[in-house]
Amino acid sequence: MTGAMYAAIAGLRTHMQNLNVIGNNVANVNTYGYKSARSVFETAIYTSLNGGSDGTAVRGGANPSQIGYGANMGSVGIDMSTGNYAVTGRNCDLMLDGDGFFIMGTKDLVFTGTGTDQAVLDGMNLTRTGNFDFGADGYLARDASDGLCVYGFQCVGTDPTTGEAIFSDQLVPLRIPGVKKTTVDGNTTIEIAYPIPGEVNATTGEVTYKAGGPLMDQTQQIPGGTQGQHEACPPTTLEAITFDSVTGVITGKSKDTGELITIGAIAVGNVQNPNGVTNLGGNYYQAGKGSGGLTVSTLGGLAESAKWGTVAPGANGAAATVTYSPTGGYMNQSLRGDNPPTDASTVTDVCRLRDGGETRLLSNGLEMSKTDLAQEISQMILTQRGYQANTRIITVTDSMLEELVNMKR
Repeated sequence: MTGAMYAAIAGLRTHMQNLNVIGNNVANVNTYGYKSARSVFETAIYTSLNGGSDGTAVRGGANPSQIGYGANMGSVGIDMSTGNYAVTGRNCDLMLDGDGFFIMGTKDLVFTGTGTDQAVLDGMNLTRTGNFDFGADGYLARDASDGLCVYGFQCVGTDPTTGEAIFSDQLVPLRIPGVKKTTVDGNTTIEIAYPIPGEVNATTGEVTYKAGGPLMDQTQQIPGGTQGQHEACPPTTLEAITFDSVTGVITGKSKDTGELITIGAIAVGNVQNPNGVTNLGGNYYQAGKGSGGLTVSTLGGLAESAKWGTVAPGANGAAATVTYSPTGGYMNQSLRGDNPPTDASTVTDVCRLRDGGETRLLSNGLEMSKTDLAQEISQMILTQRGYQANTRIITVTDSMLEELVNMKR
């Protein structure tokens, strides 16, 4: 009899845990980007009264006789499938229609091109809730108190021949390009200052632009200042900001110059097992153990060729010399490595980022919660009745024990 009581107690505990899962789903019925959870019960330990047998030449076999001792919470899983689109009317509210996550992080994350980059990438925050906005500092960030920035591939200029935007291959927080004002003989010229690879000397503050460094704001020397004293160009003021649904490219019209400029392309993070991500709260997830490593892609497999440099054809059939520097033109990323081209005419390859598949980017709306209220209420009723039945087992067991105690009077 005591075994039945302990089994019922285990059932009470398990149903209470299930009610916690249901309660959290119901509480987040209006939480944008929320992914509903479900609990799966499993049987607890068993004790065997009799073992099973295969039978003999003269006797039949016997099945094992076992008694179970309740239920346990086997797992609590989440449903990462895409929710419905909810119109909000805010231009910077974004939704990923398909697989993937927005990649979020602080401004100071650095990818060095070494084996440690995967650990940095896996530690970044992922979200399906695209309530973003451009702040006063020009960064595209989450419209929340944490201030995490949206990562992607920054536009570093335009091709002088075709006018097409050129994107960096470095994963960085997206920000609006600066506006640079230069005054010569009383005449002021205004131009868009795209960020390009560079480094800052920690001692002198001097800015050196070179390939391979983090993306730096193009700067202007402080009037009257000494060599090495620079200040970042303030972000230009944009209007008519648009988000391309196929490529994730962000464009807008600069109020300072009147030209249409490209800001960058939003990156999409994918894991092998989306249901295996770790929930951090605050609508954030992380690519922890069980989800597979995080990979970065762009919508539409955006092509980019974002290094500065020059190619000098080799003499007498020798390999060409590839030099990366901010003074040269934009070079294709594929030129890097141990096998440079033999002549300048072979500079045609383009490095492509991983394609994000069929995922699209929808603006002016957010992803709705995946909580199905009708299903949750049905599960709530079943859980209540299951809990009630387990309490009845305890009541009956207690009554039987009472009768047993009262046998001798």
